[in-house]
Amino acid sequence: LKEENAILRSKINKLQILSETQADKMRKLEKKLEENKIKEEKEAQDLEAMVQHVEQNLQLMTKRAAKAENSAAKLKQENAQLQAELRNSRLENEALRAGQAGLAAAKQNAEVALQHLLQVTTSSRASLRQLLSGAESLQLVAELLKSIDRISEVSEDGQ
Repeated sequence: LKEENAILRSKINKLQILSETQADKMRKLEKKLEENKIKEEKEAQDLEAMVQHVEQNLQLMTKRAAKAENSAAKLKQENAQLQAELRNSRLENEALRAGQAGLAAAKQNAEVALQHLLQVTTSSRASLRQLLSGAESLQLVAELLKSIDRISEVSEDGQ
């Protein structure tokens, strides 16, 4: 019985040691489990923060994309206006060139007209000189006729 008691005490001691060892293991595992829970919670928080950061970046990129689209639309509109202005300027330029050609033709016509005017002026001056000369001759003839008239009056009186 003593022997059996000793064996049982020995078994109880072994079981107590085993129980303490398992209790230590269990405490270590519980501690590790707690650490893992804390680590998982921190990772979950980090992941949540990262998701929020990504969402904020996505919102910013959406705003930037909207601004870029608006800017692109404005630039397209401005480009269309500038293209229209360019076409109008080209048409105006062509009209001015055509006008310059017409101006050159008008200038040439004016030059020809000026030459004709100068010729007519020169011819007119010559005609005026001839007319004045003829008028002077007529004046002289008229004076001669007056003189003859006086001479014939004196002769008639003197007969």
